[in-house]
Amino acid sequence: MSSCNGNCSSCSANCSERKKESLLENLNPHASVKKVIAVVSGKGGVGKSTVTSMLAVAMAREGKRVGVLDADITGPSVPTAFGVTAPQGACEDGLYPGLSRTGIQVMSINLLLDDPADPVVWRGPVIAGAVKQFWTDVIWEDVDYLFVDMPPGTGDVPLTVFQSIPVDGIVIVTSPQDLVSMIVGKAVKMAGLMNVPVLGIVENYSYLRCPDCGKKIEVFGKSHIDEVAEKWNLPVLARLPIDPAVAEAFDGGLMETVDTELLSSATEAALNA
Repeated sequence: MSSCNGNCSSCSANCSERKKESLLENLNPHASVKKVIAVVSGKGGVGKSTVTSMLAVAMAREGKRVGVLDADITGPSVPTAFGVTAPQGACEDGLYPGLSRTGIQVMSINLLLDDPADPVVWRGPVIAGAVKQFWTDVIWEDVDYLFVDMPPGTGDVPLTVFQSIPVDGIVIVTSPQDLVSMIVGKAVKMAGLMNVPVLGIVENYSYLRCPDCGKKIEVFGKSHIDEVAEKWNLPVLARLPIDPAVAEAFDGGLMETVDTELLSSATEAALNA
């Protein structure tokens, strides 16, 4: 329009030149985060938090300063994986995240509850607001890579994260079951709607290695991940086995001791995001 002054916020006209209003929230002014990688899944129970924790550990071993934002408000588990029980503290500028043994910064609703076993019985908008505050009110200290452990599905919280936080890429976690095509498809399509690049797919619970003969046993049936990856033109970043040692490390707060070599391609994809 000839009378346009370029300030869409003060104009009600619905013209073709109208700029879309950004919904991105400002990072705490005393925080620093260079890259944000979200770890998503189309359904629960695929080991997404385990993969998120392992990626954080692998990235820290690359010499990067790493943080983990636990966006799964109703099912938080990241603090358990790293043995973190409380934030470092707070000041008038914000809240400092908890710190793991090797210096990984962790923020989760479980660090703010009197009892970690207490349920979070909140409606969607309140949960989404809490996730926003983990970005706006937390003082992330010189973080090179912030991994966001997302709740499963495509509901309020994933939408809030994609709209409020500048996500540089997502890693999709799935398992070798017949539903994998639909699950990955939902995640890919949502990422497309939000204009967020998909870095690739990690197949968790891919197989169990027999402790006696070393044979790979496909507990959940034959994998379909290659066909799905080809359909969506995505790389398979890792195939992770069912490993009791990893589960034990997660439950014991010792994820920083696990072998992350199988995630080397996923780590490289995040480094290049």
